[in-house]
Amino acid sequence: MSVLAVTKDNFESVKQSEKTVLLDFYADWCGPCRMVSPLVDEIAEERADVLVGKINVDDEPELAAAFGVTSIPTLVVMKGGSIVSQTTGARPKAQILALLEG
Repeated sequence: MSVLAVTKDNFESVKQSEKTVLLDFYADWCGPCRMVSPLVDEIAEERADVLVGKINVDDEPELAAAFGVTSIPTLVVMKGGSIVSQTTGARPKAQILALLEG
């Protein structure tokens, strides 16, 4: 499954997904974000049970504020419309996968 570009216009449908949701808050100019991005893409391809979305904080400041994102990259895992885990900073793939299981 491919990565979904999440905006304030489609966020409500993402939030209501029956799948576990992994959100990657990033910016194009962010070095650590560019390290995490290919890992998030891999997870999207490998895990059909997970809806993976990316949110550009420069384009979607309202969503970033709603999640309390003050530093990027920030990864958020949601289940049933609620946040179950959130972490900031570059993480190896194994740690990102562990967030999904948590």
